[in-house]
Formats: sequence, structure tokens, C-alpha cells
Amino acid sequence: MSNISDKAYVHPNATLGNNVTVEPFAFVDDNTVIGDNTLIMSGAVVRSGARIGSNCRIFSGAVIAGIPQDLKFKGEETYAVIGDNTTVRECVTVNRGTASKGETVVGANCLLMAYSHIAHDCILKDSIIIGNATQLAGEVEVEHHAIVSGGTLAHQFTRIGAHVMVQGGTRLGKDIPPFIIAGREPVCYSGVNIIGLRRHGFSNEKINEIQEIYRVIYQSGYNFSDAVAKIEDSFEKTAETELIVNFVKASSRGIIRGYLG
Repeated sequence: MSNISDKAYVHPNATLGNNVTVEPFAFVDDNTVIGDNTLIMSGAVVRSGARIGSNCRIFSGAVIAGIPQDLKFKGEETYAVIGDNTTVRECVTVNRGTASKGETVVGANCLLMAYSHIAHDCILKDSIIIGNATQLAGEVEVEHHAIVSGGTLAHQFTRIGAHVMVQGGTRLGKDIPPFIIAGREPVCYSGVNIIGLRRHGFSNEKINEIQEIYRVIYQSGYNFSDAVAKIEDSFEKTAETELIVNFVKASSRGIIRGYLG
């Protein structure tokens, strides 16, 4: 049983789970799915192609599954997927995908703060925070437990690694490898995200291992390719080592530089 205001518009073909609330003046389009216990607040817009999970909160003025701001989009059927337990605050826009990937994905347990924009074909994993007014261009990828602080601008195809902290107001044109803080102007490596890692249960030993890896990458004088080779040769192949090495190897844009101070 759902609670739908008689002042809201819900298309008869929309699929709503149990105990969904749709407040007055919200709009829910055709070809939409909304999971159990989700709240669609007054003035929110859920367009065709939206797939919203359970226990989500979509605040006033948010638009989920608006058509992409991409000239190659030709009206193909694509999706915007929002994972369970995710909160989408006021005036957030999550555009649906294009033929490139077919969907834009925001994972479970995420927080998208007010006025942030998630463009077409972005892939956001679980437990991510996107700060107020942050703008992610098309096909940006953000790994789990990353925090992208307010006012950040991310260039198309940029990748942000797991457990990263991005300083507010940052402009990103390069990839940010896992476990670090990215900040300053121009953006650069600003140390390991020690506080974030401790909050998520990383031991001091594991944090020290990560710091040693980044000393090789950013403070040894090696170029990035030689630094990766040195890490593969000298460090135990732990999950963290492999994650960092594979991220750097897979970076087509290149990773951010070290602080030149």
C-alpha cells in the first residue's frame, strides 16, 4: 500500500513498491520503478527510465532520469539507476545514460547533496558522498566510499578511486588513485586519507603500507610507470597494493601529480 497525494501525478504504468510516499506536486513518469519505502518529496520529478531502489529519499526539486545533455543522444531507451538507501537532496539532477553505456548508476547508501549534477553514463559505486553544487561530467566513475566535496568540477571520463577525499572547489582533469586526498590548485596529491581510512576500519599497519606505496609514486623521483614497476617488485601483493597498481595502469587520462610546492 502506497501513500500517493491526489495532488501528485503518477503515471498509471509506473511501478511502485510497498509503502512508497509521493507528496503533493511531485511528478512520476511512465517507465519508472520506485522501490519499497521510498519517499518522493513535493516538487521532485522522476522521469522515464528512472529505477529507484528501496528506502530512498528524493527531495524537492530533484530530477531523476532527465534526458542527457549530450548531442549524440537520439532518444534511445536508457536508464538512471539509484541504489537502495540513497538520499538525493534538493535540486540534484541525475541524467539517464546514452548509447555509450545505456545507464547512469548511483550506488546504494549514497548522499547526493543539493544542486549537484550527475551527468549521463556516470558510474558511482556504494557509500559515496557528493557535495553541494559538485558537477560530474559524462562518464565519470567514482569508486566506493569516496567523498567529493562541494563545488568540485570533474571533467568527462575522469576516475576517482575508492576512499578518496577531494577538497571542495577542486577542478579535476586527471584521475585520482585510491586512498588519497586530492586538493590545492592545480589539483595534486595531498597525502593519504588517514582519517577516512581509520573511520572505515583500516589498521595503522595497513595505512602505513599505503603511505609507503604513495611515497614511491610521488616522492621517489620515479616516473609513474617506473614507480608501478618498483611497487610490483618490492611490495607484498595485498588487496590495497593491487588496487592502487591496477588503477594507475588503467588510467587513460593519467593520474594527478604530486605537490610541487
